[in-house]
Amino acid sequence: MTDSPRRRRGRPRGGSSDARERILAAAAAEFGAQGYDATTMRTIAERARVDAALLHHYFGTKAALFTATVDVPADPTQLLPAVIEGDLAAAGERLVRMIVTTWDAPHFRTRGVALLRTAIGSRRAASMLVGFLSREVLGRIGERLGGDDADRRVALVGSQVIGLIVTRYVLELEPLASASVDEVVAAIGPTIQRYLTGDLQEAPPTRDA
Repeated sequence: MTDSPRRRRGRPRGGSSDARERILAAAAAEFGAQGYDATTMRTIAERARVDAALLHHYFGTKAALFTATVDVPADPTQLLPAVIEGDLAAAGERLVRMIVTTWDAPHFRTRGVALLRTAIGSRRAASMLVGFLSREVLGRIGERLGGDDADRRVALVGSQVIGLIVTRYVLELEPLASASVDEVVAAIGPTIQRYLTGDLQEAPPTRDA
């Protein structure tokens, strides 16, 4: 009796040549209809008519599947640990430096700006992106901070980060648009650091102080 061909190690049964594309299409539909938080890997698998293990085989996590679905240039959950792990005393500067060096890369900037413009012009796209960032980026920062005011702190961080990205990369407002990485870090890093670990009741010092 001839043995049946052995399937590739680690690949779940039910995989097919178009399974990845079906998963991405199903994910786009689920994320769009349910939002990021309410969508699960199981519901995506059911819509795509594949084994749920196949989603993990191709993408690993829900966050990675989302970034592939909406064509995010990089998975922020892979970049964030370098910012929030370790001493938080310099996390503000690390966060700004990570954002600017990542967005300054031409391939990232082109796709990132396109994604932002889509989100700004589409309530559905904006809802998906906000849900993802709230859960996988700001939520993780909040968990790292802890404390009763963590939600307030991460909301302030988010407002500053979004303002930086839109001003520098979408509106291209000078002189911020052409400032060096070090200049941006020096100007904005302390503000984000105050949001992360400083006294939120204390006004930041002026240049004349």
